[in-house]
Amino acid sequence: MPRSRINGNFIDKTFSIVANILLQIIPTTSGEKEAFTYYRDGMSAQSEGNYAEALQNYYEAMRLEIDPYDRSYILYNIGLIHTSNGEHTKALEYYFRALERNPFLPQAFNNMAVICHYRGEQAIHQGDSEIAEAWFDQAAEYWKQAIALTPGNYIEAHNWLKITGRFE
Repeated sequence: MPRSRINGNFIDKTFSIVANILLQIIPTTSGEKEAFTYYRDGMSAQSEGNYAEALQNYYEAMRLEIDPYDRSYILYNIGLIHTSNGEHTKALEYYFRALERNPFLPQAFNNMAVICHYRGEQAIHQGDSEIAEAWFDQAAEYWKQAIALTPGNYIEAHNWLKITGRFE
């Protein structure tokens, strides 16, 4: 039984009802509808912390989905799961793949920056300030891209860029 039919959360049930109505009235192929069902079930599993189930649903949605824009969000969500699991290299790979399909995902740039900043902090703790600066410079570039796409967001990143002299 699809997850969308067994979810007990009121918000998820409401989303599922609205999504099902939209799927019925918007002209889409059966493959697109099936891809969306897997995507929706993946989001539901992910929100509950069931990452293995979410990944299975996302991979199936990727197999069926042909639209690059929609694929970008699936890839982004896969990146989120890898970030949550501490698999930063995999997460970066999925964020890159999402941005290849949709370069207007500020949240992907932000998450990439956060990972780079974290790696910079790790390098400092390991006593390697040169590597740390390289990671911080990369984080700055990603945060600049996120801020350029959504001015007024990412205030903490904006302040960090100013404080560290990386804001131009």
